[in-house]
Amino acid sequence: MTGSLSIESMPQTKERVPAVEGWFTTGDSPALLGTRCTTCGTYFFPREESLCRNPDCDGRDLEAVELSRRGRLWSFTDNRYQPPAPYVSPDPFVPYAIAAVELAEEHLVVLGQLVPGTDTAALRAGQEVELVVGPLYEDDDHEYVVWKWQPV
Repeated sequence: MTGSLSIESMPQTKERVPAVEGWFTTGDSPALLGTRCTTCGTYFFPREESLCRNPDCDGRDLEAVELSRRGRLWSFTDNRYQPPAPYVSPDPFVPYAIAAVELAEEHLVVLGQLVPGTDTAALRAGQEVELVVGPLYEDDDHEYVVWKWQPV
């Protein structure tokens, strides 16, 4: 059949899936998934399932929560070396920026990559960032995504 596309030649869209299941949501308004102790109000990320990690609390009643999507840069740097396995990085390795972000409501500090192209020379402590989802790596069938921080 000249001039027509067969199923084999049609571009395939890879399914986007979380690189770490159960740690964050995807979609238009992605969020980190954490827990909050109902006894003392302490937040945790990643989630805690059995008991409060706060050493001053004996609480065991934890509720699942979506954490703040925005926060402020607490610290940041360029990552110029390829992390060891099980981290999967592109070949050849491309340096990227990482950040510690204090979440707006929970005041919990969460680490993560900054979006590609972020110039650390233009960042400053206290700058507002927002959680987004972006690719980490892909295989033949899937694009694996992680949360990343994007300057607002």
